[in-house]
Amino acid sequence: MLNVITHDAITEINLARPPVNALNVDLLRAIRDAVDGALAGGARGLVLSGAPGLFSAGVDVPALLGRDREGVREFWREFFHTGSTLALSPVPVVAAITGHSPAGGAVLSLFCDYRVMADGPYRIGLNEVQVGLVVPESIQLALRRIVGAYRAERLVVAGAMIESAEALALGLVDELTGVDQVVTRALRWLEGMLALPSNAMLSTRALARADLTTAWADPDAMPLEPFLDAYFHPETQAVLQALVERLKKKP
Repeated sequence: MLNVITHDAITEINLARPPVNALNVDLLRAIRDAVDGALAGGARGLVLSGAPGLFSAGVDVPALLGRDREGVREFWREFFHTGSTLALSPVPVVAAITGHSPAGGAVLSLFCDYRVMADGPYRIGLNEVQVGLVVPESIQLALRRIVGAYRAERLVVAGAMIESAEALALGLVDELTGVDQVVTRALRWLEGMLALPSNAMLSTRALARADLTTAWADPDAMPLEPFLDAYFHPETQAVLQALVERLKKKP
């Protein structure tokens, strides 16, 4: 489900849940456990990576549709806790976006300090609206602080999926490189951060990220019930069921 790779002082957490690194409860918990383990082991930086051509396809919708309200609540609680773990990391985190990154995959990247994406016809975006889901304020805040309020509104309300070059132009990602160099570039950026005077860098980073860490400090306090009500709205359920049927027909 994960490959944890040590690069000196940096730990790479590589998503390895084929075929598309879809996020389920077990994978979300594994990510959190890997972050906690890396920090306990003295890691000074983290890289979150995927497979060549695909970072993560986002939420495992077919698995989620099979759950009752309590099961869906458990999944989203785990998702928000994983976002909080990344947002509150005391060391820098880089998203090595190795390919397509819709919905939940894109959301996880928002909590990282820096985003390196594969150059080419790869798409990224918070396309939740397209599949009938409401994007919570806490996630919209994470997007706004990266691309600005107006661009965030346009992207999230339309559920836009954009190619890597446009993502770079809008500031949704920080750097593009060849698909086989994404992790290498992520490591190089982190090495540059770790070469700085540590106390000054980390203290300044904490101040710069205070809005994000405040918003995500207590994921259990986030208003989950209205989000669940929206998830179980008949329109949302119909759109998600249609999505699953399309996925079943793919070779």
